[in-house]
Amino acid sequence: MKKEFKIEGMSCNHCRKSVENALNSIVGVNATVTLEPPVAMVEFSGEELPIEKIQEIISEEGDYKILPK
Repeated sequence: MKKEFKIEGMSCNHCRKSVENALNSIVGVNATVTLEPPVAMVEFSGEELPIEKIQEIISEEGDYKILPK
């Protein structure tokens, strides 16, 4: 299942890569993050994770916020 999320708080390519790496560290997730627009395309190979769990993981990398699109 593929889902698209809006990501707030990214200002540079380093931010984008940090969010992308955090998302891809989740087992069963393959993600691509773009800066313009600030979007994450997330593919779940198994069960979709709750957005709150995803938020916890990306918050460890910085002041980023994931929102449904």
